[in-house]
Amino acid sequence: MMSPCHVILSIVLLVCTTTLSLSQSTPQDFLEVHNQARAEVGVGPMSWNHTLEAYAQSYANGRIPECKLEHSMGPYGENLAEGYGTKGSDYVKYWLTEKPNYDPGSNSCVHGECRHYAQIVCRNCIHLGCAIVKCNNNGLMFVICSYSPPGN
Repeated sequence: MMSPCHVILSIVLLVCTTTLSLSQSTPQDFLEVHNQARAEVGVGPMSWNHTLEAYAQSYANGRIPECKLEHSMGPYGENLAEGYGTKGSDYVKYWLTEKPNYDPGSNSCVHGECRHYAQIVCRNCIHLGCAIVKCNNNGLMFVICSYSPPGN
C-alpha cells in the first residue's frame, strides 16, 4: 500500500508530465515555418519577440475556460486557430493553405479566406510571438500568434 506522500508525489508527477507534453511547441516551431513561407515570396525573416509572446500567452491563458476564436482587439496583428495538435508548426501550416486565395499584387483575397496567410507574409511585420494552451471546455488547443508592427 502506498503512503499518502507517495500518492501525492504520483499525482504531481502526472500533472507535470501532462503539462510538459502540452508545451511541446517552441518559438522555433512557429518561427521556422513563418520564415520559410516568407522566404518563398521574397520577404525578410521575422524574429521572435518576448513581449509579443507574453501578450499572446496572457490572452491565450484567458481563453482556457471557453476557447472561442475571438480576436483580442489588441495593438498587434493576430492569427488564431484551434485544433488537437500540440506543435505550433502545424497551425502555421494550416494558415498557409490560404496561399492560393491571396493576390500579392493587390494584397487582397481573390477566392475565399486569405487573411491568415497575408499576415504571415506581411512585409512590415518583423516580430512574432505565439502561444498555445489547452481549452477546458472541449479539449482543443487554442493558438495565437501576434505580429508587430501589425499588418493587413
